Amino acid sequence: MEKAINRQKVLLHHLNPSSSIHANESSSSLSVSACLAGDSAAYHRTSAFGDDVVIVAAFRTALCKSKRGSFKDTYADDLLAPVLKNLSSFSRPNMYHEHQAVIEKTNLNPSEVGDIVVGTVLAPGSQRASECRMAAFYAGFPETVPIRTVNRQCSSGLQAVADVAAAIKAGFYDIGIGAGLESMTANPMAWEGSVNPKAKLFEQAQNCLLPMGITSENVAHRFGVSRTTQDQAAVESHRRAAAATAAGRFKDEIVPVSTKIVDPKTGEEKSVTISVDDGIRPNASLADLGKLKPVFKRDGTTTAGNSSQVSDGAGAVLLMKRSIALKKGLPILGVFRTFAAVGVDPAVMGIGPAAAIPPAVKAAGLELNDIDLFEINEAFASQFVYCRNKLGLDPEKINVNGGAMAIGHPLGATGARCVATLLHEMKRRGKDCRFGVISMCIGTGMGAAAVFERGDSVDELRNARKVEANLFLSKDAK
Repeated sequence: MEKAINRQKVLLHHLNPSSSIHANESSSSLSVSACLAGDSAAYHRTSAFGDDVVIVAAFRTALCKSKRGSFKDTYADDLLAPVLKNLSSFSRPNMYHEHQAVIEKTNLNPSEVGDIVVGTVLAPGSQRASECRMAAFYAGFPETVPIRTVNRQCSSGLQAVADVAAAIKAGFYDIGIGAGLESMTANPMAWEGSVNPKAKLFEQAQNCLLPMGITSENVAHRFGVSRTTQDQAAVESHRRAAAATAAGRFKDEIVPVSTKIVDPKTGEEKSVTISVDDGIRPNASLADLGKLKPVFKRDGTTTAGNSSQVSDGAGAVLLMKRSIALKKGLPILGVFRTFAAVGVDPAVMGIGPAAAIPPAVKAAGLELNDIDLFEINEAFASQFVYCRNKLGLDPEKINVNGGAMAIGHPLGATGARCVATLLHEMKRRGKDCRFGVISMCIGTGMGAAAVFERGDSVDELRNARKVEANLFLSKDAK
């Protein structure tokens, strides 16, 4: 009997995350392997359950065509403020009666936020930092809440989320916001000032200055991605984005923005509320895209139709320790698992996701086939197709609601936009969709990727689709 009781104690210590691990192992004749969750035998958590970094809300603005779209007359800080404000006041279901769900407004005290990190790329650094601080005040955050910007080019929004997750994990604060912002109308892509002549002596340094479209052509040429294949990917992106819009699948993630549009001919101002992406072309066809001329090389394959759209927009993600979210009764939309950033050849910078996704997935203790959904930024169809094929990914798992060729790519905001899109789609799909990955290529030759887990897919015993516990007798017991 005493031996059986000891075995039960060992089991309980392994299964209870809050217990002292290995407390009674030395006196026991039985060992238990770590609890394994999910489809991959390698997947497990090493941190206490309550210390998970979770996402409780993720929102974005609509993404609009720069210089021609609905945000062409909107200040950058007026794009960021609405998504920040929405994070401090969002809805959650609250069960007052056994058979009746009531939506109760849950207010997060803005003063509890330890930091706001905003990914942004094109604006002068000091100016954009000031604009972001101003946006926080518009959104109702007190002067005590700090804010900063981060620039890892196209991955800046994802980097902001990763930075906040890391800070929470390190114990710097318990609640933070990772955001992204870009007005490509106000700040077009351009090199200012002269280039260091030293760059001519280093091929890779020279390649850092290549126009992004040329890197797309390099990928297409080096890896044999045809024009037809690129155009097909673009048509599919528009088809999926149009279907998602028509079905209302973006409504939960898009924050309406009240702004103005100025008639360029008359100067007349019109007040509008923008809540729909305006670059999606529902009727895009292979025949129409085939008529477009290459933009970067006379005999090339990269066109305006099979490239990401130059856009304006913003997004924001609210992260905190799981224990704090549970204490506040906040919904858990997702769990931040891992992040990886890697370098690649600048001449083919678009291959970044193919290099970044495997280490991010491996760090989570998973394999590629464990991932249920991918959001891979479509900077160009050439690199998107290459990465998909290189990793052998199922097209039905990637960008299921369309990607940047249809929705748009406001550089600094894209990462935050992808988090919102991915987690809301995972929530819609429920128990059959547990793990998701976000990835993008990065100018000058890099890639970034992050792994997320659906928020309601685990309980305090770390169980999910399947739990396996392998019991084995020690040598002494034999």
